[in-house]
Amino acid sequence: MKTILNVIWLVCGGFFLALSYFLAGIVCCILIITIPWGIASFRIAGYALWPFGRMVVDKPGGPGVASTLGNVIWIVVADIWIVIGHVTTAFTMAITIIGIPLAIANLKMIPVSLMPLGKEIVPTNRPFVSTYR
Repeated sequence: MKTILNVIWLVCGGFFLALSYFLAGIVCCILIITIPWGIASFRIAGYALWPFGRMVVDKPGGPGVASTLGNVIWIVVADIWIVIGHVTTAFTMAITIIGIPLAIANLKMIPVSLMPLGKEIVPTNRPFVSTYR
């Protein structure tokens, strides 16, 4: 089922979403000081390409001071437009019944695009230790 949803996702906009994150990663890596956000954009691009069967968790040890500061800068500089894009495309996907799971997957990407540093994308069948107790 995950494979079918991923293929539908890929055809209905996931490819272009992943491509936009990939291009943003290239731009961030060219502007040397923004390389951490570029690496995070590449990670999100992989997640945007094949989201079903994967989830976002905090990296072991939790986010550090540098990750938190980087995420605050990211929110101020670029994130509002990314969140608006995800909400808009999720709304348009949810218009049809078959698009509802795709809209949920799109909304599932908002937290990692909101604060990309200090996150890891793992398969859902892999056991992980939650940092929330």
